[in-house]
Amino acid sequence: MKEIKAIIRPSKLLDVTEELTGIKGLPGVTISEIKGFGKGRARNAKDKVMYEMVEFIPRIKLEVVVDDEMVDDVVNVIQKYAHTGNTGDGKIFVTNIEKIVNIRTHERGSGAT
Repeated sequence: MKEIKAIIRPSKLLDVTEELTGIKGLPGVTISEIKGFGKGRARNAKDKVMYEMVEFIPRIKLEVVVDDEMVDDVVNVIQKYAHTGNTGDGKIFVTNIEKIVNIRTHERGSGAT
């Protein structure tokens, strides 16, 4: 199992999630509103937010845990539909998951997604 985390522009959320729902067997997606900055430190961004004299840019974080066979499909959808070609399009991270436990059902492993 893998966890895919993607940091994308808020304006691309609808495009990305509409396409993700078309992936058969996708267990679900967690979406968070976040703020941060990259190499450019948000200096020239139009949508920046000031907090304690530091400039941040609003972004969306998508998180999904999938079987290894689904990773490429999910990553490809996010990459294609979050892309604008401009600085700040975001990043996708893929990491290994050691264990999953469903709190309600006590299931473990891939059945717990």
